Amino acid sequence: MRSETFKIILKQIGSLLIILGSIEILPFAVSAMYKEWYSATGFLLSVLITLFAGVALYRGFYHSEEPHYNHYLVIAASGWLGITVMGSLPFFIIAHITPVEIMNRFIPGDAEYTFSSLIYFRNPLHCFFESMSAYTTTGLTMAVHEPSVGKGILFYRSLAQWVGGAGFIVMTLAIFKQTSGKSAILLYGSESTGERLKPRIIETARSIWKVYLFVTLFSAVYLFIGTALILPDYPLKEVVFDVVNHAMTGQSTGGFSTLDDSIAGYGSPQMEMLYLLPMMLGAFSIPFYYKVIFKGKFKEIWRDIQTRSLIIAFILGSVVLSFLLINTGIVPNPIREGIFQFISALSTTGWQTSDIGAWDWLSVVFIVGTAMFIGGASGATVGGIKMIRASMIKRGIVWQISKTFLSEHAVKSIKFNGKSMLPAEINEEFTKAASLAFLFFLLILSSTVLTYFITKGEYNISSILFESASAQGTVGLSSGITGPYMSPAVEVIYMFQMWTGRLEIIPVFVLVKVLFTGME
Repeated sequence: MRSETFKIILKQIGSLLIILGSIEILPFAVSAMYKEWYSATGFLLSVLITLFAGVALYRGFYHSEEPHYNHYLVIAASGWLGITVMGSLPFFIIAHITPVEIMNRFIPGDAEYTFSSLIYFRNPLHCFFESMSAYTTTGLTMAVHEPSVGKGILFYRSLAQWVGGAGFIVMTLAIFKQTSGKSAILLYGSESTGERLKPRIIETARSIWKVYLFVTLFSAVYLFIGTALILPDYPLKEVVFDVVNHAMTGQSTGGFSTLDDSIAGYGSPQMEMLYLLPMMLGAFSIPFYYKVIFKGKFKEIWRDIQTRSLIIAFILGSVVLSFLLINTGIVPNPIREGIFQFISALSTTGWQTSDIGAWDWLSVVFIVGTAMFIGGASGATVGGIKMIRASMIKRGIVWQISKTFLSEHAVKSIKFNGKSMLPAEINEEFTKAASLAFLFFLLILSSTVLTYFITKGEYNISSILFESASAQGTVGLSSGITGPYMSPAVEVIYMFQMWTGRLEIIPVFVLVKVLFTGME
């Protein structure tokens, strides 16, 4: 890698770390508000270290060139890796400076366990895993009993998912004004759909955050009212804390929860139904929300191919999964759990109400292949190959079959998502979508095989397939494999999958190539 290229990348990473350090001030304030002084100290130290590193890189390479076309994917991959590494600091520092007796005070009075899950974060690998899961909006966790890590850590995890959902690079573009138009376009496209909401990329980035915040606030109000009506005896302070955290992790489709056993911790069927809407809202694209909310284009609700397909998939998939679970006779509430878990999987939120490790193989394969593999809309915070690519693959296959019946000189365009496309365009888009889907499948398959051999038959193949697909699709549902006692090798495999899943694989592969062969 050339020296100038190295400087360009380090400068961009520096700007991302400045954002990260600034964000960590909020959980510092929450820790102080709840009088968790060791946590507050840990966050403050993390803020200072991260800001120092960010400012040093940004100012040290301030006069480096603007990123070029062959830089932006490397910046995306290395930037996100840097964020997750530095984002693991609060977990590590807080776990080491907090005495065990203070940790155990976080345990709720009615809990049956006797020690805080914060102790697990004394292992740096677990800290890195939690940070990767948070910022990539996956939701797999090393915190066995979430309430026992303290309010500050819980809020930090939720905030990390919320910020990671809309994107650090998008936030950087919205704040740092010095990036030129061409470079901004390239950086914006490395992390998002590339679709512009405004003429200028900086204005687009700000509009994305405006929409994102609006929908999050709507979810928070909706959850507050719903929780107050369904659970009138639930303490008000806990309602507010849960609502703020769940609104962030729902809109980011991250799925971290403040409760033990995720949403099942409420022990209420009505609360499970309440949480269906935030998951579905998180699955729709931000450009779609912008058109409907700020442009008043309400016809987009059914005209937009991704939104329409998701609505249909939510309904049909929930029915089929419920039917499969009914047939097994294993699940106590097959309809309720089928609906909730399919919507959680397709939206890649990862809130959990069912013991998926006990499911039959057919139910597991169905939810993996039709929900976790596809995911929600492109332009949302979801994982998976995205609904637009699944639709393109379907349309492309139909086109490939139908064109064999056309005459040799016939030129026929097709309509896709309201646009007319010529044969060359169809073939190009179909190839791109199919290639990414193949890579996505290949990573899941490779992870499944490796995990099976590493764990030496400890888990059945359907559970391993589910966990691998969950990591790759940044879903966060678990069949029971992920935890502080899992194999370190499997832990690293899942971290790699979460990283590639968030960035849609290609940027990570480009970074790996550059590290081994250099920038061309």
